[in-house]
Amino acid sequence: MQRNILRSALYGALLIGLTAAVSGCGGGSGSTTPTPTPMSGTMPLTISDASSDDWATIGVKLLSIALVPQGGGSAVTVWSAPSPAPYVNLEQLDQLGEILGNVSVPVGTYTGALLTISANPGDLLLTVAANPESGFPVAAGTRIPSDEIQIQGRQGSSGNFTVPVNVTFDSPLTVSTSQNNALDLEFDLAHPAFIVGHAPPAASGALLWAVNFNGPVRHHPVRDIARLALRDTYGTVKGVASDGKSLTITKDFPVLPVTNPQTAIASALSLQIFADATNGTIFYDVDAKSRTVVKDFTGEAMSLPGKFVRIAARYQEDGTLVAVRVWASSEFSNLWLSPEGHVLHVDTTTNVITVANESGAGIPVTVDANTEFFFRTPANAIADATPIATGTAFLASHDLVRGFKVHVSVVDPLAAPLVAQTIDIETAAYSGRISGANATGFTYTRHFARATDDYTVTLDYISSATANGTDAGGNPIMGFKWWDFTFPTLVTSGANAIPEFVAATDGGVNFGGTVGTLTAWGVSGATWADAANPGGWSLRNAVLIPTPLPLGVVTSAFAGNSFAMTVLGGTLPATVDVSTTAQSATLVYRIDRSNGVITISPVDITTSSGLAALTAGLVAGTPVEVFGVPRAGSLKAYVLVYFTGMLPSL
Repeated sequence: MQRNILRSALYGALLIGLTAAVSGCGGGSGSTTPTPTPMSGTMPLTISDASSDDWATIGVKLLSIALVPQGGGSAVTVWSAPSPAPYVNLEQLDQLGEILGNVSVPVGTYTGALLTISANPGDLLLTVAANPESGFPVAAGTRIPSDEIQIQGRQGSSGNFTVPVNVTFDSPLTVSTSQNNALDLEFDLAHPAFIVGHAPPAASGALLWAVNFNGPVRHHPVRDIARLALRDTYGTVKGVASDGKSLTITKDFPVLPVTNPQTAIASALSLQIFADATNGTIFYDVDAKSRTVVKDFTGEAMSLPGKFVRIAARYQEDGTLVAVRVWASSEFSNLWLSPEGHVLHVDTTTNVITVANESGAGIPVTVDANTEFFFRTPANAIADATPIATGTAFLASHDLVRGFKVHVSVVDPLAAPLVAQTIDIETAAYSGRISGANATGFTYTRHFARATDDYTVTLDYISSATANGTDAGGNPIMGFKWWDFTFPTLVTSGANAIPEFVAATDGGVNFGGTVGTLTAWGVSGATWADAANPGGWSLRNAVLIPTPLPLGVVTSAFAGNSFAMTVLGGTLPATVDVSTTAQSATLVYRIDRSNGVITISPVDITTSSGLAALTAGLVAGTPVEVFGVPRAGSLKAYVLVYFTGMLPSL
């Protein structure tokens, strides 16, 4: 099945962000020899991901996270889920961090992580998006029955099945009491081997979905926690500090599948969140429909305890959390009802935007003259709390497009139609075919099934004087940066970044027929009011995204790290280049289907046995799917899937 899910905003990914802040405890004292107390660092723990166009819910029960010590020894569990374990919808965490809690980690050096995911029937939720790509075989909003989901690699016995996911760090993580470290692990939800649909004869025509958690998981550094955009966190207020400077909540998880009215699963995870004493925290009383700006919570100390809250927060460098905006209500459903998800449609005639929710439905919301737009910029406290625009004019010039991730707050959750009070733009992602790249910017062209959502927009790079993170050596990056999705740690930045980007996007590979020439495809994160464009969006980065080819067949057998193939709808064979270099090798998967069972097997082509298996498998006539970056005359393969047994029917 040809699917464009790799062309979503920076891909489906599971990122676990671990940051060690200054903390610790010492040994005792006295006349006897004390027993040393292990030193620990405190780590704020988050998970996040990016999106897949086809799914509204990819709900998993993450049971635990453990770190693997350098030099051997048992993995150290640093986080365990509350009981019962709630679902976490990975689809909602598009480049956003979900706060799980602050965990204590023994001082030491760690080389990997072990994630344990529950794998019993019903422990994985799949709900189709409100507007999946054209040709997706299941109707919008459909919840996939649990007996049609096949979880690969599960272990244990009935009622206690789990899937262990082992991750090796790119470089060791050292936890101490005197320095901050950050770690992000990326799990590609939209990887072609993650969710595979197939229709075996034994299923009597039913479409089954094989889910493979042990896909390409890798380290993707985010070195400054203060720049990490966090998903709004839900909780129940335990109390307000005596000085009014902070409140403490126990974290709540929205129930999945969604109930009506929506309810929450309470946990014992406790979070302390401070008011912004300098710039002020915007406080919305949803029940009273009021809005105030507060620099402490003294005025709310009597009314808040016991209430539900939704909090947009940001991390400080020391690991503390500061509230940018707080919504409070006596009913959890009032907070949850405001839709959070990706923008599906923007109608500039009616000023109605449609936002996907976790049930796979599109929620229409009216933008009026009073609607405030915010752009989440946690590294800049003032910008994070200041509207970038107010009113309907913001919709007119593609300043809000399909694919942006937003969280809407409504004036009245019981009103029909819903009217937006605020729209938090959590991620501003433009994507599409790249053209016209030059010294100042380039053009994105994106086409959707609904033509009114199409856009062609030319955007500038950010100013060369704008700070843009750090490189692998910890050196600051100024100005635009880019990288190939295949090599996420090899960032191109500095004086040569733009000329090299122009060169990399100038070319293509021609398959002829209706497929034609494939050119560079990318996705970019945009920022508001940069010096390059004080009144609009500028591009901080670009990621060259592997293009998914239609199903094809090998025409010239694999030799010399390349082969030729044709694709459905094409008339010309084209060359596919494969890398066997360790740490940057093409990801190869063999998919076998027999007797109604599908098996997904990774093939490590950096080894002689793996390369031999690929050579034996890629002979003329073998069905293949390739995801790669078009270059002048050939395609650089990122993922290669070849089929054995029964041929693919999707």
